[in-house]
Amino acid sequence: MAYLALVVLVVVVNMLPAFGPPTWTILVFARLNWHMNPVALVLLGAVLASTGRYLLAVVAGRFNGRLPQRLRSNLEAARSLLQHRRAGGFALLALFVVSPLPSAQLFVAAGLMELRLRPLTAVFLLGRLLSYTFYLSAATVAEHHMGHLLRNAFGSVWSVAVQLAFLVGVCLVPFVNWRHLGRRVPSDDTE
Repeated sequence: MAYLALVVLVVVVNMLPAFGPPTWTILVFARLNWHMNPVALVLLGAVLASTGRYLLAVVAGRFNGRLPQRLRSNLEAARSLLQHRRAGGFALLALFVVSPLPSAQLFVAAGLMELRLRPLTAVFLLGRLLSYTFYLSAATVAEHHMGHLLRNAFGSVWSVAVQLAFLVGVCLVPFVNWRHLGRRVPSDDTE
């Protein structure tokens, strides 16, 4: 029953566009309080978090058609800029693998830009396998110190401020004239 609760909780939390607790905190909580297998938690957590983020991006992409044409054009230009420049593509993948940035907003932006979600989700999965292994290993070794980390992760002023800043950033993506910006950045093809 605990694993079923974990499945639902992790998928739902990862479908939230903001203010969901980091998945690693849920996994550490499950490890410390429900004494679940850490290997199973890492594997389940990474797959479930990736599934939730993928679904979040799909839902965000459904709103693209409801945006005014000018904003859709800006999003198309942003997608083109990211997909046709090698540096942009590598930077995007790096964001999804090891970024300390909140991933919910990255997936919302990817959905709005109608980027190819499967490769981004696969890279995200790889990054989460690594990070969840680290967090759960640390929790297993230092169980009595983790309560302090959990309290800080859920309600710190900085955590809320970062979430708000990235929400504003995602909301501004459609308003940027990416075609104009793309003309100012040299293309990889000219090198």
